[in-house]
Amino acid sequence: MENAMSKFDTHEKLDATDNETVVKQVRERYAAFATAGTSCCGPAPTSCCGSTETVAQSLGYDTVDLDLLPEGANLGLGCGAPLQHLELTEGETVVDLGSGAGIDALIAARAVGPGGRVIGVDMTPEMLEAATANAARAGADHVEFRQGRLENLPVDDATVDAITSNCVINLVPDKSAVFAEIARVLRPGGRMVVSDIVLDGELPDAIRKNVMAYVGCVSGAEKRQVYFDQLSAAGLGDVEILKDTDFLEMMGKASPAEVISLLEAAGIDRNDVAGKVRSVTYRARKRQNVER
Repeated sequence: MENAMSKFDTHEKLDATDNETVVKQVRERYAAFATAGTSCCGPAPTSCCGSTETVAQSLGYDTVDLDLLPEGANLGLGCGAPLQHLELTEGETVVDLGSGAGIDALIAARAVGPGGRVIGVDMTPEMLEAATANAARAGADHVEFRQGRLENLPVDDATVDAITSNCVINLVPDKSAVFAEIARVLRPGGRMVVSDIVLDGELPDAIRKNVMAYVGCVSGAEKRQVYFDQLSAAGLGDVEILKDTDFLEMMGKASPAEVISLLEAAGIDRNDVAGKVRSVTYRARKRQNVER
């Protein structure tokens, strides 16, 4: 199996001021993850020298849920396990933002049952192809995957009960547009549970400009206050922080080679970023009086 990172320069610089270039680079790298069947440096079924199942369990996924997935749905991606807090019920419509190979969409499909509906949105054709194949193998006829950007969701207004996303919003340069789209597609009072990366401090410039740090959900992250201010401005509120951990420390335990490679490529001492990169799982709702 192809090494997902073998074709990329871990020292490659990023022009974070050019949004479309950033999007293109993210798409290319996630296409490589889909093709390789892993999220980072090791050959499938490993993710950065730890098994994809070990990584997923360290993020909070239930072993039973992982065991029921078709092979290839779990790429070891993410920074949390938001679905366990979404409290889905039968018959609901849920959207997974940045659905990847389908792990969260397929877990959600069991929760909402055949009378419910799951829509996965992803911008990478290779991921969509993998997810569609995984849904077919799982017999999940009520799951569909649509190609699209999170800043312009291919979903009708006010048709969704719940939204989830796992470590993807941080990859989008225009996060305020993502939150506006979430508010548009949610029904009034609709809910979201998201795992994402926020910053509690400034990152060294070398990390900010490193492509693999961006794809690795680090350098594209926004400061905590700015992130949640943008969410609130979109008409989303009642924010509840469900989990808040040091992302690099968490991943250092599950995938030590990835963290070491990232920091070495950027020439950064781990102490320079300790505690600044936070994996946050939170719940929020669309305000009842918001019209979008």
